[in-house]
Amino acid sequence: MIATVDVVALEAPSIDYYRLSPMLVVFGVAVVSVLVEAFVSSRVRYRTQLSLTCVGLVAAMVALGFVAATASGDSAAARSLMNGAVLVDGPGLFVQAVVLVVALSAVAFMGERRLDRVWASVEVRTAAGERIAVGGGPDEVADVEDADLAADAFTPSGATVPGSADELAAGRAGFLTTEVYPLTLFAVGGMMLFGSCGDLLTMFIALEVLSLPLYVLCGLARRRRLLSQEASLKYFLLGAFSSAIFLFGTAFAYGASGSLSLRDIGATLFAADERTFGVIALCLIAVGLLFKVGAVPFGSWVPDVYQGAPTPVTSLMASATKAAAFGALLRVLHVGFPDLADVARPALWTVTIATMVIATVMAVTQNDVKRMLAYSSVSHVGFALVGAITITSDAVGATLFYVAVYAVSAFGGFALLSVVRDAAGREESDLAAWAGLGRRHPLVGAMMSLLLLSFAGIPLTGGFIAKFAVFSAAGDADSWPLVIVGVLCSAIAAYFYVRVIVTMFFADPPTDAPTVITPSPLTTVPIAISAGLTLLLGIFPQWLLDLTADSTHFLG
Repeated sequence: MIATVDVVALEAPSIDYYRLSPMLVVFGVAVVSVLVEAFVSSRVRYRTQLSLTCVGLVAAMVALGFVAATASGDSAAARSLMNGAVLVDGPGLFVQAVVLVVALSAVAFMGERRLDRVWASVEVRTAAGERIAVGGGPDEVADVEDADLAADAFTPSGATVPGSADELAAGRAGFLTTEVYPLTLFAVGGMMLFGSCGDLLTMFIALEVLSLPLYVLCGLARRRRLLSQEASLKYFLLGAFSSAIFLFGTAFAYGASGSLSLRDIGATLFAADERTFGVIALCLIAVGLLFKVGAVPFGSWVPDVYQGAPTPVTSLMASATKAAAFGALLRVLHVGFPDLADVARPALWTVTIATMVIATVMAVTQNDVKRMLAYSSVSHVGFALVGAITITSDAVGATLFYVAVYAVSAFGGFALLSVVRDAAGREESDLAAWAGLGRRHPLVGAMMSLLLLSFAGIPLTGGFIAKFAVFSAAGDADSWPLVIVGVLCSAIAAYFYVRVIVTMFFADPPTDAPTVITPSPLTTVPIAISAGLTLLLGIFPQWLLDLTADSTHFLG
């Protein structure tokens, strides 16, 4: 007997380049940036890379504007691209816009060269007390002659041993690690794709594309090199575990539904009587996504990584990465597993409450401003999760609004840290050293106070409107325990935010008070925009609330 085999013709997916253009522009510019790194002279490479990256992000914004303007009139089939792998819907477009805005600010911040300096001549003391000239400029120098050579926040030679003669020579020669720009573009492209994925396999690929460049960027700080490399290694190892758990959950989702499409998974689980595999899949996938947003207990890496990474990279991770991760989390919960909400509610509520409580308590104990802001970012993840795990349309809009407001304010807060420097030129984040800073530098003190008040949720700031929107949506869904815990944690959090403000304006400055270095427009303009938007969204929030309310429909 001869067996017959049915041949199934596979239809190649059609590629809609127009609707994919925002992401294609970012990835295309990233590839060109790699070629620039390889072939353009080092003398002009910095300006070329910075200009190319900024132009690419602006072009992606323009393309996104055209796509968003025409998306409302398109059919659902037209907005489902690559056989449903990429979706053009309201939440995805909104998250992409937030990512591009804060990424452009972070890239400009990366190009800042007035805050860090390279020393032309350095003398260090040997064990016998003898002075020797070695050149370069690590943190451990004893006597420094300022050569006023501009440098950015990244090590001049990432492949060298921290503090070695090779690294010191590279710093003295004025080398710049311009590889950060293509790495950032690849990460941004992955973030844009992460929140717009229609299936779990594409979401895993986007997760890796955004994560791998960040692992490298975290280890490239010019100052405190060992701390930076430790942050990079810790982020890489824990990120690898979380990615594996996410992939394991994807396998269970396929076993439960026979598909990797979130829409098909949701439809299959709705009709299925046995949902064991679906529950396991949701738990594992949620762990992978909760790691990326930094929720407790999966966000233990956040304080160490945020503190050790170069501040421009920290500002990017605290804003753009969190926005992209929440976009993916919302899509998984509301499209792939909405019918398991009742089963998963106890676990999700436990994670949300633990995130708010533990992060708030830990932030109170911090005396380092940068580390305090890192714990603060974890607590804000808990507040945003209050809306994300509430399966209603209003909660989706409130969560998107919260993520946008926090992304803008978080970038400004971390960027402002970089202008406060000690006598050796390092970032001064010790809270005691900030005493009297607001009186000596009123503009810096005022902007930092505004951002801190927004984090605390004080009225007339964007943070107050964001928390009010999230808590209102959760209250309407009868999630009052989450609302009560969130309000109490917000009240406690106000203490450590106000403590910084009181220190800046009412405490006497120390004898070795830090100085505020005036940065270039590459840093001042994004910080000013961040502070301005934080105030604007506190006084006139309706335009963004309407935009997020119109962006709540998932294409499923």
